[in-house]
Amino acid sequence: MKNQSHPIVVVRRRKHKNHGGGAHGSWKIAYADFMTAMMAFFLVMWLISISSPKELIQIAEYFRTPLATAITGGPRVSNSSSPIPGGGDDFTQQQGEVKKEPNIDELKKRMEQNRLKKIRGELDQLIEADPKLKALRPHLKIDLVQEGLRIQIIDSQNRPMFKTGSAEVEPYMRDILRAIAPVLNEIPNKISLSGHTDDYQYANGDRGYSNWELSAERANASRRELVAGGLDDGKVLRVVGMANTMKLQEHGGDDAINRRISLLVLNNQAEQAILHENAESQNEPISVLQQPAAAAPAVSPTSPQADQR
Repeated sequence: MKNQSHPIVVVRRRKHKNHGGGAHGSWKIAYADFMTAMMAFFLVMWLISISSPKELIQIAEYFRTPLATAITGGPRVSNSSSPIPGGGDDFTQQQGEVKKEPNIDELKKRMEQNRLKKIRGELDQLIEADPKLKALRPHLKIDLVQEGLRIQIIDSQNRPMFKTGSAEVEPYMRDILRAIAPVLNEIPNKISLSGHTDDYQYANGDRGYSNWELSAERANASRRELVAGGLDDGKVLRVVGMANTMKLQEHGGDDAINRRISLLVLNNQAEQAILHENAESQNEPISVLQQPAAAAPAVSPTSPQADQR
């Protein structure tokens, strides 16, 4: 019995399960995702900080209308001037991107056109939301033209904008002008105001007080109402009276619809044309412009020397 060997018993201890062990490593994954996102964010911020103003405008335009910007960048997408990668005959392939100088003027025109479209939409919403203005919708004509956004307030036989033969503004006309003034302040574009009349003449015709004075005074009265409604000082670039020279198509000269105020939100090209037309320092007489640079001054038929011969 003493020599009998005892069986060897191996006791294994069970490890207690940690009830939180299932989520023991998940926080590391979440933290890694967070750090990756932060790294990407700071990388984007760094790239924006070193981008030129031209590239920033292009990037902003791309995210407004990405597909339109990609397709209209040139005859082919490979001609695109956008900093967003792409190119080749297939715009899904990043091959053949042609580098060229971005057309900053074209981008500015496109952005300005978008601003004018936005203003038009806001004016339509303003008219629809205000019952008083909605009732006056037949008197308003808003459309995009080559020079910018044109807002025409049109007279009618039953509801004139001004007192007969004067520049005194009627109440409904005042409501329209003062309501649209804050909307016009949202964009930096200048404004041109023009007054128009019908064919009916004063007794003395153009020799005394005429439709020229009346149309100019009505345009200026409209300007005062816009300013009273909150239009910023210096926003109006031009106030003109057109008398009865600009009749609306398909209407007779004595038609009431010709009596109107035309408010034009000028685009940059139209504004520069007006400034150039009226800036004396930028306009040389034709006789001076026609003189050859290296030759002796030629005598123009309209020059004082020609008159003395």
